[in-house]
Amino acid sequence: MSGNLGCVVVSVDGNEGSMDALRWALDNIKLRPPTPGSTQPPGHFLLLHVQSPPSIAAGLNPGDIPFGGPTNLEVPAFTAAIEAHQKRITEAILNHALQICSEKKASVKTQVVVGDPKEKICEVVDNLHADLLVMGSRAFGPIKRMLLGSVSTYCANHAQCAVMIVKNKDASSKA
Repeated sequence: MSGNLGCVVVSVDGNEGSMDALRWALDNIKLRPPTPGSTQPPGHFLLLHVQSPPSIAAGLNPGDIPFGGPTNLEVPAFTAAIEAHQKRITEAILNHALQICSEKKASVKTQVVVGDPKEKICEVVDNLHADLLVMGSRAFGPIKRMLLGSVSTYCANHAQCAVMIVKNKDASSKA
């Protein structure tokens, strides 16, 4: 695939499908080579991981205390524990992705952002003026896809660059 790509964003998460997409990108995408005297920098891969905000990751909010107690109660230890857990998950995901890059002798940059993956991936792609977004696709059934939405479908429709969705190897057997 083209040899003039400057910035290729590869979205990675805890799903092995995203790692398959990373492998595909490293094997098939040719970046812009360094050119002496050129004003354009050489191309690069950016591994992007989006963490959910602690309130979403918790899947719950401690909620209001009934009968006149305080509302919007913050539980700092609870939030700190979730943030620490998310940090460990993020490190594990990036370490796995960087191991794949190391095996393929690829040099990459990494970025971690916090928020809704659909919105944050598109935001980063736009801010970086990326040439291509590569991401995996989970094999959700129609009901799960309807309830949860599809990050890859959203990005394909909203990202301000070309989007390559690499289907999970097992997708055909699950569908």
